Amino acid sequence: MKNYNFDELVDRTNTNSIKYDAREQFFGTGELLPLWVADMDFKTPDFIIRALKQRLEHEVLGYTFRGDSYADAIVGWLDQRHGWKIEKEWISFSPGVVAGLTLAIDTYSKPGDEVIVQPPVYFPFFDSVKGTGRQMVENPLKLVDGRYTFDLEDLKSKITPKTKMLLLCNPQNPGGMVWTKAELEALATICLENEVLIVSDEIHSDLVFNGHRHIPLPTLSEEIANNCVVCMAGSKTFNIAGLTTSFVVIPNKKLFVRYERTLKVPHLHMGNIFGSLALETAYREGGAWVDQMVDYLQENYRFLESFLKEHLPQVVPMKPEATYLIWLDFSAFNLSDEKLNDKLIQAGVGLNRGVQFGKQGSGYMRINIGCPKATLEQALIRMKEAFA
Repeated sequence: MKNYNFDELVDRTNTNSIKYDAREQFFGTGELLPLWVADMDFKTPDFIIRALKQRLEHEVLGYTFRGDSYADAIVGWLDQRHGWKIEKEWISFSPGVVAGLTLAIDTYSKPGDEVIVQPPVYFPFFDSVKGTGRQMVENPLKLVDGRYTFDLEDLKSKITPKTKMLLLCNPQNPGGMVWTKAELEALATICLENEVLIVSDEIHSDLVFNGHRHIPLPTLSEEIANNCVVCMAGSKTFNIAGLTTSFVVIPNKKLFVRYERTLKVPHLHMGNIFGSLALETAYREGGAWVDQMVDYLQENYRFLESFLKEHLPQVVPMKPEATYLIWLDFSAFNLSDEKLNDKLIQAGVGLNRGVQFGKQGSGYMRINIGCPKATLEQALIRMKEAFA
């Protein structure tokens, strides 16, 4: 088995990288370590690059469909990695997970309907709801023993006849929770009883740490499977977000047909040659690479946790169960969110502001540890010096 090198430093500047080349735009300076945008600084796996190069040897890039081998790769991956046995006929397309969420909102609700979100959560959820003219209802997560969990009593109190949908983030971003079977069943039962469709963002499902297991929502029961839409992708897992390719799994045939109709009207269903090929190749050949990469992420987290405990104990990380995105609590410094962000920028570190994820994120910052350890260490040293 090949051993991959995740310590390699890759220069991503001058590639129109949002993470690197848009630093000036977002932080007012290009002279900082960017640990914000949720892509990794590891090289896209060699087997994906090799497949793309081989396809380029055929010098016609015309209209292309996704064949059976593409669907077979998805079916095989979900079975092998998550024990989820799906049918090819359940798979649809989306240019990205956020696009899939937005298309689902357009498909299964109408302007003025209520859609529930559970902050602090991935901030594009807010745009997808508000931008489609729906009413956003917040069911904030509650903090119990240093971990977020669902506030089910609050959820039940928020549901009205106008509530049509709940957006679930599983695993959760930014907290890194891998929702347990009991948590998911309790949430899904409430939604079933109130005819609230669940649209589940499961893009981080492959990035689960030791001791935890991702549970795809539809695996809980046939009844729950018929009341959910699952958005997934290989973009976070294999660092191929720039290929704008994700997929949607919809076990309910009627819901599937309705989604496909919404997708095809603006001709969003075509996708692109390289995104489809990259996803298929990743799911056929990527098991060992993912295992090694997740091990590296876990080591990076252990390093971050140890460093903060020794040098910056006021900053408390939420222990992740998945993802390379770590939720840092800076509230001990009693700084406003603006001053906290400014202080980190002055230190030469670019993180995501906690309030982007909802007002519940005040006092927090999100750091991306999907990078070589040397980069992470340099960022932590800068933080330590800034708050010394």
